[in-house]
Amino acid sequence: VGALNACFFARRGFHVDVYEAREDIRVASFARGRSINLALSHRGRQALRAVGMEDQIVSKGIPMRARRIHTPTGKKYSIPYGKKNQYILSVDRANLNRELLTGKFPTKQSFLGALSLLLLLLLLLLLLLLLLLLSFFQFAMEPNYLHIWPRNTFMMIALPNMDKSFTCTLFMPFEEFEKLTTGDQVLDFFQTYFPDSIPLIGERELKRDYFLLPAQAMISVKCSSYHIASRCVLMGDAAHAVVPFYGQGMNAGFEDCLVFDELMDQFHNDLGACLPEFSRLRVPDDHAISDLAMYNYIEMREHVNSVWFIFRKHVDNFLHALMPSTIVPLYTMVTFTRIRYHEALQRWKWQKKVINGGLFVTGATGLIGMYLLLKWLTRDTDFCIENLWGWSYHLKSIGKLSFNAQVA
Repeated sequence: VGALNACFFARRGFHVDVYEAREDIRVASFARGRSINLALSHRGRQALRAVGMEDQIVSKGIPMRARRIHTPTGKKYSIPYGKKNQYILSVDRANLNRELLTGKFPTKQSFLGALSLLLLLLLLLLLLLLLLLLSFFQFAMEPNYLHIWPRNTFMMIALPNMDKSFTCTLFMPFEEFEKLTTGDQVLDFFQTYFPDSIPLIGERELKRDYFLLPAQAMISVKCSSYHIASRCVLMGDAAHAVVPFYGQGMNAGFEDCLVFDELMDQFHNDLGACLPEFSRLRVPDDHAISDLAMYNYIEMREHVNSVWFIFRKHVDNFLHALMPSTIVPLYTMVTFTRIRYHEALQRWKWQKKVINGGLFVTGATGLIGMYLLLKWLTRDTDFCIENLWGWSYHLKSIGKLSFNAQVA
């Protein structure tokens, strides 16, 4: 977020200094911090587009069109994120930071000389060789999915990388991590809960890689105001760190930058007017996405195993196709639009009441109808039972008459 904000201000002609406590990621031999990939969606892409960097970031991302659920028995099924043309992008955290830090906004004309042309040709040749090498390798799983192993109280996810590998992350309580102290215990744990992942990772690699990074706490931050007069403003995780289960932490932070840039246009670069308005606009939205991210953890680890949850997804999608402007699934509002987060949350609560009420009325009507039908059928059955002897005698007589007629 800091690097993107620097791009926004540099585009306006400001001289920008970026301070970072960690080593410069562009020259570091090892990128410290979280290993989980980032999910880039509509809000983040809009911010990148505003500084002219969307294409170069998107070109290094992998589309994910659905969740791919892995059951303990090895069965798999998919839950689409939205319509066929809607997807989120798995992007590498370190590469995204490098791209933003090296973003340039020249104010003078540039010319391509002979040496630059030769360098460009060499880079293209290296790129072709790299693509040729990568063509010999294939993804171990379907690449265009966010893979999830939901196990009610914990889960594992895997996101695809450009080098055809996957970044796997295990989310569970610290007490469970503390129980796994040896490679054999880790292997037994995975054989119990994620058996289909072991052949993909490899037993030796699993025992080794599990202990490379320690378990880290997830942080959720809420502030009631993001600014101090016209001198200081907080954005991104500094203002509203969220747990990663909605894939909106980066997107919300990038939208902070975009909203602030829009306010700079509106107030003609007057920071004294921009900062209070930024706090007024973003606080309710960022609190809403924080709450939604916590809810989505429960959905990802538990609800996706529920038949009712899958049924409701189908109902929401059907109603959205039938009334696209009236009923919009929550995930669609959050991920594929710029509807304000708190408005999406309020609208979702209203939709849930309406749809659940409609399903209750429909279900109750169906049950009453079934009861009346069964009652009517039972009445006819009693009538038939009471007259069974008479009907059977009558049919027997008809049968004899027909038989006698045929014999004659």
